[in-house]
Amino acid sequence: MVSSQQVVGLDACTSTQVDDARVAATRPLLVSAAEASGIADVFGLLSDPSRVRVLFALLEAGEMCVCDLAQMVEMSPSALSHALRLLRTAGVVTNRRDGRMVRYRLADSHVRLLLDVTREHLGHEQAPAGRGV
Repeated sequence: MVSSQQVVGLDACTSTQVDDARVAATRPLLVSAAEASGIADVFGLLSDPSRVRVLFALLEAGEMCVCDLAQMVEMSPSALSHALRLLRTAGVVTNRRDGRMVRYRLADSHVRLLLDVTREHLGHEQAPAGRGV
């Protein structure tokens, strides 16, 4: 016997009616395709655990030279240089020359906020079941 009912996944919409007013009111608030691409690029940088550790080292210690930073995050200087080049190109970190030494730091308070909020968010996911977010 063939049923005429369709199986719907748990995350699927069971109604085919669109709330046109809600869609129209929300659409102008969405990020543009170009802005979404930029945001995805930043999060893509954070997809590498080594780069995340570099950012948190700079968050906690402030401005650091490459030698100290490599020792802190347990990376080879060449791997660290590559990571820093990607982060600098994306505007997440900045550097300044101090004689023969190059020192790196987070680009601005927005990077600090992004790291802090992400860490806090992960802490909420670890909370015992039954507690609200």
